[in-house]
Amino acid sequence: MTGFVSRWAFAFILLAATFNPTEYNYVNWVMDYGQANLSIAVLTGLVLCIGYIIYLRATLRSIGAFGMLLVLALVGATLWVLYDLRVLRLDNASFNLWLALGALSFVLGVGLSWSHVRRALSGQADMDDVDE
Repeated sequence: MTGFVSRWAFAFILLAATFNPTEYNYVNWVMDYGQANLSIAVLTGLVLCIGYIIYLRATLRSIGAFGMLLVLALVGATLWVLYDLRVLRLDNASFNLWLALGALSFVLGVGLSWSHVRRALSGQADMDDVDE
């Protein structure tokens, strides 16, 4: 469980570092200061891009596009139930964006962790998981 939480947290950090409702994110920084610091903007953008490639490639390989949609639908349905039970309010745009970041990072966290979960449940390793 700790492994999943750390994978989810890193996915959240990746998404939030790219864009979030505060002024402290890559997109706002590049729009405001990127021209004056082009080399730093490009380097940071490449680091973020590498992070996305790692997460998206692992997620697509483990659960696929349909699995990503299914996990996102599950998160959306859960939020819908919480809204219907009046546990969750959706009148704050900033909070809604944080919820979206949490939902997307959950999908990426599940995708990166799915091979470990499948191996623990079934006892079978994927070909990519076998040690050399």
